[in-house]
Amino acid sequence: MGLPALEFSDCCLDSPHFRETLKSHEAELDKTNKFIKELIKDGKSLISALKNLSSAKRKFADSLNEFKFQCIGDAETDDEMCIARSLQEFATVLRNLEDERIRMIENASEVLITPLEKFRKEQIGAAKEAKKKYDKETEKYCGILEKHLNLSSKKKESQLQEADSQVDLVRQHFYEVSLEYVFKVQEVQERKMFEFVEPLLAFLQGLFTFYHHGYELAKDFNDFKTQLTISIQNTRNRFEGTRSEVESLMKKMKENPLEHKTISPYTMEGYLYVQEKRHFGTSWVKHYCTYQRDSKQITMVPFDQKSGGKGGEDESVTLKSCTRRKTDSIEKRFCFDVEAVDRPGVITMQALSEEDRRLWMEAMDGREPVYNSNKDSQSEGTAQLDSIGFSIIKKCIHAVETRGINEQGLYRIVGVNSRVQKLLSVLMDPKTASETEMDICAEWEIKTITSALKTYLRMLPGPLMMYQFQRSFIKAAKLENQESRVSEIHSLVHRLPEKNRQMLQLLMNHLAKTSCLMIGPVSASSLVPLCLACCSVANNHKQNLMTVANLGVVFGPTLLRPQEETVAAIMDIKFQNIVIEILIENHEKIFNTVPDAPLTNAQLHLSRKKSSDSKPPSCSERPLTLFHTVQSTEKQEQRNSLINSSLESVVSSNANSILNSSSSLQPNMNSSDPDLDVLKPTRPNSLTPFRKAKALYACKAEHDSELSFTAGTVFDNVHPSQEPGWLEGTLNGKTGLIPENYVEFL
Repeated sequence: MGLPALEFSDCCLDSPHFRETLKSHEAELDKTNKFIKELIKDGKSLISALKNLSSAKRKFADSLNEFKFQCIGDAETDDEMCIARSLQEFATVLRNLEDERIRMIENASEVLITPLEKFRKEQIGAAKEAKKKYDKETEKYCGILEKHLNLSSKKKESQLQEADSQVDLVRQHFYEVSLEYVFKVQEVQERKMFEFVEPLLAFLQGLFTFYHHGYELAKDFNDFKTQLTISIQNTRNRFEGTRSEVESLMKKMKENPLEHKTISPYTMEGYLYVQEKRHFGTSWVKHYCTYQRDSKQITMVPFDQKSGGKGGEDESVTLKSCTRRKTDSIEKRFCFDVEAVDRPGVITMQALSEEDRRLWMEAMDGREPVYNSNKDSQSEGTAQLDSIGFSIIKKCIHAVETRGINEQGLYRIVGVNSRVQKLLSVLMDPKTASETEMDICAEWEIKTITSALKTYLRMLPGPLMMYQFQRSFIKAAKLENQESRVSEIHSLVHRLPEKNRQMLQLLMNHLAKTSCLMIGPVSASSLVPLCLACCSVANNHKQNLMTVANLGVVFGPTLLRPQEETVAAIMDIKFQNIVIEILIENHEKIFNTVPDAPLTNAQLHLSRKKSSDSKPPSCSERPLTLFHTVQSTEKQEQRNSLINSSLESVVSSNANSILNSSSSLQPNMNSSDPDLDVLKPTRPNSLTPFRKAKALYACKAEHDSELSFTAGTVFDNVHPSQEPGWLEGTLNGKTGLIPENYVEFL
């Protein structure tokens, strides 16, 4: 049923029926108002969603347009060109469609949202304002009428007539307001039939226009769609026809790959591992190498197949010679050495197999190594301790001492690698290396000269202080007594070959000028002419900021690098630095005096014992001895009794071996094995492995391989480590290194 009509005549009576009818119309207007409000909200959400959809489709179209098909081969068939063009065609259709959608969205806001909001605000809003006015006049009329009816009949006639006139006036005004309100309500009810529906019709017409545009686009696209379908089918048919042939070729390649090897512009190419010398040890880096025989050009590209990325910059050198590496001269297999015209030093490479090495050597016209142990130096272009090598180091030192002794960060700040290599090429050129001129041209920066000096020392076949003495120097640095360290290092230096010692003295005299030392006059018994210079790089440490400790950090890994890069070797870097510090601080004594006879094992133990008695170890100082420290005579006696009982059992079981080994207790300056150790009766842990031990002092780990602990901590499975001065033990499930002189066995 529809709403009953509102009669103007009922406004005067203002009957209950009239009021009920008016309320039903008001309720309908409220319902319409809420509906239009929700419809506007939903319309705005729809427009926003259409905008997001259009934005997403445009982005999709842009992605299609940006992608370009790359077909195999240097030419494309018509079908392939059609397929390659298809993505751009798809993008064009989608963009065209989205252009029309944007027009529809912009039109929707004008034809739908704006009219509905206008109808709700102007028409329904006006009806609400009329209702407020009607309610206000109703309340006013009823109030005055009640007041009039309560007037006393005894009032004067003039007063009663005035009251009647006032009531009539208010009644007339109420009647007019009631008529206006009824008129507005009925007007809004009639208007909503067309002003509400018409915007919706216009919006749907916009949608139909959009879809019709899509239909027209589909008709226009139909010809290309047919052509594309045919091209796709043709391409699929060709693929199925050639797949069997490709599979057959693949099987032939699997059976005999060498017969079907492609023709390469290079004489030889493939992966090789190239040895690179670092500040600390050496490493082998995988490179993809190519070689052209005509130009003798070798190109090396560091490349990691696992990550699929380059590991650095490409390098090209010109081949000078290629020599197979002797098996007993290097740990790696399938190695050969390459010398370049435009790069100093030898490049050691490792092939993937013996056959691979043979192919590379044939391509490079390689030769077999010359077995001549008396050869004083290698071929020109390699770093050696010969006249050229000494000349290079002297020229570098002279340039530093005359032009850059006060330069901050001397030897710590490195030069540009390309400049360093160029300077080395000039210095190592046989045509200029033999010249007596001591000056390096002023165009070379000091950091380039210092880097060239360090690089030349690293290019030597072995470290200046030699692999065979490396462990002995480290052991000497680990002695707790400073006097014992200096004495032991003094002795080891004089066991170095003459040229190594001369070069080391030349370098230490120079480094003493970089730091801060106060040393007496130079001894006349100097072995090297240039050791007249003393105390100047060191004396300038306030200007160049290079103290003895800083120089030790810089030169330790260069002069005393280990042969193998292990965790234990990394932990010994600090002791390498200590060795260099001792050499700099005591260079006059070490190089200009003859060392005393080496201490016997018992004397060394006594020296360590006195040192440990006088100064207990601290956490900040790493343990530097092979033996336990003690805090009381009672503990020492208990340990000695344990040691003696253990030794007695050993002696009784193998007396002859101990008698034979006693000859090693005599000093031997010419021993071929500098690391030959005598029997150490003060190491009970070597006789009783896997025992429990208790910490005497607290210690904080400096490396991941060490254990941190407090005094009183008990360790399980304690046994000797391969590293002298350290034990291995387990604490809370973690196994690590423990300083030997920080614990006592239980």
